[in-house]
Amino acid sequence: MARDFGLFIGEMLRHPGEVVAIAPSSEAVARRMTEGLEHVRGPVVEIGPGTGSFTRAILARGVAPEKLTLLETNARFCETLRQRFPGVRVLNRPAQDITAIGLSDIGAVISGVPVLARPTIQRAVVGRAFEVMAQDGFFVQVTYSHKAPIAPEMQRELGLCAEKRGTVWANLPPARVFVFRRMQH
Repeated sequence: MARDFGLFIGEMLRHPGEVVAIAPSSEAVARRMTEGLEHVRGPVVEIGPGTGSFTRAILARGVAPEKLTLLETNARFCETLRQRFPGVRVLNRPAQDITAIGLSDIGAVISGVPVLARPTIQRAVVGRAFEVMAQDGFFVQVTYSHKAPIAPEMQRELGLCAEKRGTVWANLPPARVFVFRRMQH
């Protein structure tokens, strides 16, 4: 973990536009983010894996490495992720490329990418993810706000509903985890 923190801080200083969190996520957040993955049948995509704290938890939930694809824009993080997680597909691409990576019927997307108050990013990331997601697939998002990271109006536009999975106080800063699913008609 100390090595992760050093790598994280170094990349945050070198590439402040790419590394937007203030610290790697805690194990407690990673566990909360990955709840339910043991029941997912389709591929799993993680966007913004950084140093891999969620990746480690995804694999610990029993997701086979060959069923996991990581989308990360920081090349140094990609190199580290490939070394740490053999068999996992690591792509040096933005989350917006999720529809162009050749996957369909995605069972779940785990996101550490900040989407709060950025409607363009919400459409380009969350909206596109649901275009290639299985009907019962879900999108898990971490946020540091008390509210869902996607406003109710945008949820309606995208045909989604939010469920707060919980608050993790053992994180800097405290994190909230939300799950987005398609609205049931």
